[in-house]
Amino acid sequence: MNKSLNLDSGYEVFVANYYPACPQPELVMGLPPHSDFGLLTFLIQNDVGGLQIQHNGKWININPIPNSILVNTGDHLEIFTNGKYKSVLHRAVVNKMERISIGIANCPAMNATVSPAASPLIQNERFPPLYLPKKYSEYVEIQQTNPLDGKSCLDRIKINSLPLK
Repeated sequence: MNKSLNLDSGYEVFVANYYPACPQPELVMGLPPHSDFGLLTFLIQNDVGGLQIQHNGKWININPIPNSILVNTGDHLEIFTNGKYKSVLHRAVVNKMERISIGIANCPAMNATVSPAASPLIQNERFPPLYLPKKYSEYVEIQQTNPLDGKSCLDRIKINSLPLK
């Protein structure tokens, strides 16, 4: 992916999550709401549900499909497309059965500057850049030194301007 986008070679992050069975799942949160850094996250999970995405202010269960890979858009795809593609706000909830998920995130090189693509289709007079250019390493530092809290990392580099109508 990095080669086709003419970017320096990046890296992948591998995350394995184990959520034990919980006798009172309504009292426990697996992972708080957050969006993933990176371009895309590929998720493989067992047949036990627990992933939820936020859509129109409501949490929607994403039921696992056997032998499938779920693809989530990440923060850097949102930045690269200047907000045209949004990163997915999601969370993990526990339930009465154990759940396992494996995520692989595709990320730019640490020294890469992440910004909206310099393309008239992405940014122009009607759609100025929505995000400040930021070294990927700086973005990761923001993400790692702050608690998971929705899209707070994106909010920290967002330019407070709206496209013209």
